[in-house]
Amino acid sequence: MEEERRLIATDGTELVYWRRAADDAAAGRPPLLLVHGAASNHTRWSELLDATSLKGTRDFLRPDLRGNGASMTRGRLDREIWSRDLLEILDAEGDRQAVLVGHSLGAQIGVDFAHRYPSRTRALALIDPVFRRALTGPRRRMARAMPIVALATRAIRVLNALGLRRREIRAERDLRELDERTRAALREGESHEEIARRYSALGPILRHMPLANYLQQLHATVAPLPPLEELDLPVLVLLSAGSTFADPEINRGEIARLPRASTVEIDANHWPLTERPEAVREALETWAAGL
Repeated sequence: MEEERRLIATDGTELVYWRRAADDAAAGRPPLLLVHGAASNHTRWSELLDATSLKGTRDFLRPDLRGNGASMTRGRLDREIWSRDLLEILDAEGDRQAVLVGHSLGAQIGVDFAHRYPSRTRALALIDPVFRRALTGPRRRMARAMPIVALATRAIRVLNALGLRRREIRAERDLRELDERTRAALREGESHEEIARRYSALGPILRHMPLANYLQQLHATVAPLPPLEELDLPVLVLLSAGSTFADPEINRGEIARLPRASTVEIDANHWPLTERPEAVREALETWAAGL
């Protein structure tokens, strides 16, 4: 059974997460801590958790990151804060270590967490991490515009503090349902470019979170990562073979900086958990079995 749990962080923010205990309670292995991406929530992992054989021997933790889903809040958001939140969750659960599995922004947070708290990180699985140097096209231009985005974010937060803000945010968003609709659209011939527009459309995103939260998550996604050479732990990188966001050769060069990395390419664009959930699950299961 999976249980919803709530934690008051040291700064007073309520964090909501879910824990599913392993079928074999005596396994005693570090849990898998599943870290979703920007404008997302814990339901990003619903299909994986339902289908994976790792439930037999691993506990799973699925947080709604601060500023998302049931952990909705306004205020400063960055990778340092999210990493500290994950540490507090592990402390509350009594877990000495965890295997972090992150997608996109969640992968960036996983790298940041492992760099800040190496003794608490057993291993990392990074699903489509974002290497700033590899970005191409509109994503590269967006990364260059981040100083302007940061200024705009601060201005919006000031206005929010003065009371100029939306009073209601529909935090609940079932991403599993969105994934199922997206796969149906792909089967009917919708292009990957149309899928990208579907997932990046601001309208649906901003129905579920404040604008300042979204802008801060974009900033954190493309911000430079800590030195990859210093992450001396097992790392699995799942890369979308058809990504339109990044140069594949530069991606491979960045991954080569990780001392103990293995790479699996998934035949997908940037949402392999949506487009190829079985391939992602199988790669994670094979890798985790060898830890």
